[in-house]
Amino acid sequence: MALMLYQYIGIIIGIVGIIYTFIRFRESKMSLGMLLIWSLIWVILIVLSIFPTETGFFASLTGIGRGLDVILILGLIGCYYLIFRIYNMIENIEQEITHVAREMALRREKQEKEEEK
Repeated sequence: MALMLYQYIGIIIGIVGIIYTFIRFRESKMSLGMLLIWSLIWVILIVLSIFPTETGFFASLTGIGRGLDVILILGLIGCYYLIFRIYNMIENIEQEITHVAREMALRREKQEKEEEK
């Protein structure tokens, strides 16, 4: 079974992804849950790169025409989910920054009043 160029690229990206995921986990920049999720995603990428015809099984399972369509739809859904999560994180960070800025302003004002006395 000769592999095509896109299969090699998928395998390489999957291996690099696994290595990078473990490095981030080891540096405590990723939780155990996220390590498991991302490792699973990278392994699935590698497996589907090696056996691309197996996507037909998922297509018949979901009732979608072709295996590639299933992968594209799942990828799109995953991207929307990640965008939603990032948006929520940004909103939380903005709220925290506003809270910290208000507290700093109140402390500065209190300190200035104490210095005037």
